[in-house]
Amino acid sequence: MPRVLVVDDDPMVCVAIELCLTRQGFEVTVADGGEAGMRALDSSSFDVMLIDVFMPHMRGFESIRMFHERLPEVPIVAMSGYAFANTERAPDFLRMTIELGAACCLRKPFTPNALLTTINECLNKPTASARFSK
Repeated sequence: MPRVLVVDDDPMVCVAIELCLTRQGFEVTVADGGEAGMRALDSSSFDVMLIDVFMPHMRGFESIRMFHERLPEVPIVAMSGYAFANTERAPDFLRMTIELGAACCLRKPFTPNALLTTINECLNKPTASARFSK
C-alpha cells in the first residue's frame, strides 16, 4: 500500500485528498504545515509527498527544498491555487518548484483523476523528468 504525506494548511483540502486517496488504497498521513510534515518524516516513511506551495510559517518553497534535500528519492508533488501564474509578467510559482526538487505540479483546484494520475506517475517513474499537470 503506497504511503502518501500531504502537507497543506487548509483542512478542507487535506480531507478531500485523504478521502480520495484512501478510497484508492493509499495510506495517507496529513500534516498541517511544513514543520508538522518534517515531524511526520521522523516517524514514518513515504512513497510520495504532496506539498502546498503557499503556507504560513515554513513556506512551501522552503518545505519543498528541505523535504527534497532530506529525502531526494521520494517524489514531491507541489500544489497551489495561487493565481499569479495566469498573468504574463508574474512568475509561475508551480514551475519554480521543479527547480527546488518537486517532481510534478498540480494547480488547485484539481480533479480526483488528476490527483491520482499525478501520484501514480510519480510512483511508477520516480526519476522521470518533471511533469506539469492541470
